[in-house]
Amino acid sequence: MGPKPEELGRWREAARISAEARRAGARAAVPGARRRDVAEAIESVIRSAGAEPAFPANLSRNHEAAHYTPSPGDDALLEAGDLLKVDVGAHLDGAIADTAVTVEVGGGQRHRHLRDAVHDAVEAGIGEVRAGVRVDDISRAIERAIHAHGLKPIRNLTGHTIERYLLHAGKAIPNAAGLSADRLEEGEIVAIEPFATNGAGMIENGPFGNIVRFRREPDDAGPVAGGWYRRFKTLPFTLRWVPPSEQKEFGKVRRHLQTYAVFVEQGGGLVAQEEHTVLVGSSGGEVLTR
Repeated sequence: MGPKPEELGRWREAARISAEARRAGARAAVPGARRRDVAEAIESVIRSAGAEPAFPANLSRNHEAAHYTPSPGDDALLEAGDLLKVDVGAHLDGAIADTAVTVEVGGGQRHRHLRDAVHDAVEAGIGEVRAGVRVDDISRAIERAIHAHGLKPIRNLTGHTIERYLLHAGKAIPNAAGLSADRLEEGEIVAIEPFATNGAGMIENGPFGNIVRFRREPDDAGPVAGGWYRRFKTLPFTLRWVPPSEQKEFGKVRRHLQTYAVFVEQGGGLVAQEEHTVLVGSSGGEVLTR
């Protein structure tokens, strides 16, 4: 179910802010930059524009596909040649936009084919978006574009529909054909999100990625858990966003939370990603995060 017409203004503004933050993250991703500083710069752009991050800035490197955000004490530096996925989202009162780009830190061209593959794939997928389209037609277009570069789509990562306060709202948009029987409906908001790799074409869970979310409002929440829920609701968040005095309570609150593992490429391959949020129209898609 898509947003009501009177809500679309919020979605478009959240998307504009998300695109601005994505560009800021790509500019900040230079050799020697702390990954934590890049994440905080992205999130600062979102907040200074009057929105809130829909999830912690994801800055996954090389064989990491998704779901890594720096911890409060992460001092790791970006290195020239890193293939960095800058995956960001903003929301305004639960109206969420989600967008991503892959950069090669230092501006080299060694991984150009991976970046080109996901760019071509996201455009091919967007080109199929319209009311009534079979999701499998979008998936087939994405897969074909990635194969044209001699690479593989990651079969167990998908795009997704988006609803208010629900980043992953029910329908998945696979990056390979034959995995969905759904159709898109007019007015839905959908993230088209191809991932390409020179590895096995599958991801598996790695270590904890410093991202958590409440599955539901905790029934027996103490003051800390209750305060976190009132602030974040069911959207993902990270300990970087809570005061240091409350971070020590994480162990007590953790039982209320879903934790996210970093997604790593099963064969150790490099991974690229590109993503746009799209409004499904009667005859095409409106790219909100262009």
